[in-house]
Order: sequence, then structure tokens, then C-alpha cells
Amino acid sequence: MGKSQLTHLNAAGEAHMVDVSDKAVTKRVALATGSITMNEEAFTALVEEKVSKGNVLGIARIAAIQGAKKTSDLIPLCHPLPLTKVNVEFALIEAERKVIAEVEVSTNGVTGVEMEALTATSVALLTVYDMLKAIDKRMEISSIALLRKQGGKSGDFVR
Repeated sequence: MGKSQLTHLNAAGEAHMVDVSDKAVTKRVALATGSITMNEEAFTALVEEKVSKGNVLGIARIAAIQGAKKTSDLIPLCHPLPLTKVNVEFALIEAERKVIAEVEVSTNGVTGVEMEALTATSVALLTVYDMLKAIDKRMEISSIALLRKQGGKSGDFVR
């Protein structure tokens, strides 16, 4: 992709926030996923809710929602968006000692919510790490990816 195709660069090649003021308001939805793997002791503590800091997945869910809402504070060129929905789901894969997070974010706006979904997923997994790091410092966060997005000028995307 050439420099002229990058929308966050102006004619001089300098970073800037894209002007979205002329774009139509449409419903926009993004779904992101990621996972964290851990040792057996940490996974058992999570599943049995025996973590002194509290309910790991409950707190990670709240952190993900908060992360989605704060994305524009963390990613310099993101627009602040009025989010209409943040849904966070976790799946536990016992055989792999893995937690999979999926976050769906929606808005009615002029720009997409992919960054909000990806940020929320990352924050959820980082929160799991933070809450279990006393048990397992070797946990590994991986596979953070956009699964799908709907709406906007560029159309729909499905991984």
C-alpha cells in the first residue's frame, strides 16, 4: 500500500486525524477475539473462582467494556465514539488451559468500531493476566484478531 492510500497521513506524509464529518451515519459492528493460555494451577483457580483478587472473568468483562470506551484515549488517531453496545463473552478450553475472549462492539456513527473491539479484547486478556500473574507469570496472550466488521464505506469484512 502506497503512502497516498494511508488515510491517516496528509499530503505531506504527516499523521493526522481523518476528517469524517461528511460521512453518513450508519450502524457499525465489529467482533474481535483473542486468547490467553496458562498453567494448570492458574486455570483451576480461575474455573473454581479461587483467586484472591475476585471473579477473574467478571472483572475482565468490566475491564473490556471500559477499554472499548477508552480506545480513543489510548490509540492516538482514533475518533471518540458513542458506543451503543459492548458484549463480552468468554470460552474456557480446559484441554488447552485457555480462555478465549470475544468482544462485539456496536455504534451508530460515521466511523467503524474495529479498534474498540480489538482494544476491549486486549484489555480483557490483560486483566486475566493481571489477576492470575501471582500463580503463573508465563501466561501467553495470543491470536488477537478482527473476526468481522459490518457497515461503512469499505463494506463488510469476515476473516
